Amino acid sequence: MKVLLVGGGGREAALAWAFRSSPLLEDLACAPGNAGIERHARRVPIASENVEAIVTHAIAEAYDLVVIGPEAPLVSGLADRLREAGLDAFGPSAGAAMIEGSKAFSKEFMARHGIPTAAFRVFEDVAEASRYLLSGEAAYPLVVKADGLAAGKGVVIAEDPGSAVDTAKHMLSGAAFGRAGRRIVVEEMLRGRETSFFVLTDGTTSLELASCQDYKRAEDADRGPNTGGMGTCSPSAWLDDATRRALRETVVVPTVRGLAAEGRPFRGVLFIGVMLTDTGPKVLEYNARFGDPETQVLLPRLDGDWLAVLRACARGELAGVSLRWRDEAAVCVVMSSSGYPGAYAKGIPIQGLDDAEKLADVMVFHAGTERDASGRLVTAGGRVLGVTAIGRDLAAARARAYEAVSRVRWTGEHHRSDIAADAIAKIGRR
Repeated sequence: MKVLLVGGGGREAALAWAFRSSPLLEDLACAPGNAGIERHARRVPIASENVEAIVTHAIAEAYDLVVIGPEAPLVSGLADRLREAGLDAFGPSAGAAMIEGSKAFSKEFMARHGIPTAAFRVFEDVAEASRYLLSGEAAYPLVVKADGLAAGKGVVIAEDPGSAVDTAKHMLSGAAFGRAGRRIVVEEMLRGRETSFFVLTDGTTSLELASCQDYKRAEDADRGPNTGGMGTCSPSAWLDDATRRALRETVVVPTVRGLAAEGRPFRGVLFIGVMLTDTGPKVLEYNARFGDPETQVLLPRLDGDWLAVLRACARGELAGVSLRWRDEAAVCVVMSSSGYPGAYAKGIPIQGLDDAEKLADVMVFHAGTERDASGRLVTAGGRVLGVTAIGRDLAAARARAYEAVSRVRWTGEHHRSDIAADAIAKIGRR
């Protein structure tokens, strides 16, 4: 198969690594890729958001499959354009990707289909939002979300009316997130344990992926600002069989059926961010693609061929597919640039990577790296590396991942020191 992978982050690095071991693969290209992905794929200098250029390139190269990693090209209709051109594409249509592209659409969709989620209100007017936030109706703390795509940074927990009004004004003015914040969702703050739930679906058949746990806050003990993800582990210590069954019945089935009924059949990876509350699991958000960094722990745990699975999904043939998972656990620690998710420096040389990759069962997925003029590997993003390890259990995988992290260094490097520690403690209490 001749395959084009769209994207250039840690998720795409993991996908490229997984595809490279497939006996089906003949040629792998990545647009635009990064300095780590080029070990597995030839790079195509086209930005993932440049839908027109990607479509033109894909048609000219006659790819057998195009796998779309990031959310922006999905929301912009890249999968639609590729299918119209007669190419197989892994990723939902623009209509289906609206469940990630618009928080307001997502919440209203859940309300229409009886999917459990937090109570919410949608606002486009500053005065109207302020009146509600200052009224007795609003219970604090609450959550203010930018409606559109904001690279995982468009969610603010407001502790009091003053901060909520300031946040709403900042978003609705366009100052915070541009057009993405011109409409906001204000919702009840759910309490409990947040976890991730992934399914592959071709619009009819759905296959549950292995469980995993994401760590979004920048600092240890879940402190600091929200990020795109500072680490993850698989399996999750919080998703027992009963909870997974409840999620399939109350969330996955009505979501897939509801999208199809509304003329938006979903074909790709459906991510469901879930809060495990005292009254049952409730949906925090949907993503219309593989998570980052969850992909970095999910892919190494499959006992099978990811390329074959994604091709079957793209063709609507999941009914004939079964997934088998390795017993081993996986842990990924994200190494980031100092200052992330705010401003950070780029172009800083990275050392020790070869030493880290010499460790058995360690995979270092590049998220934000490039080569400088002299060929040195340097930082080129907020999240720079996803250091992933496999072990007999979470404790062994965690120890190996942090051993690898200790061998990599650059000026200003930052990482959390507690990824998977709470999961290991919970398992130990059973």
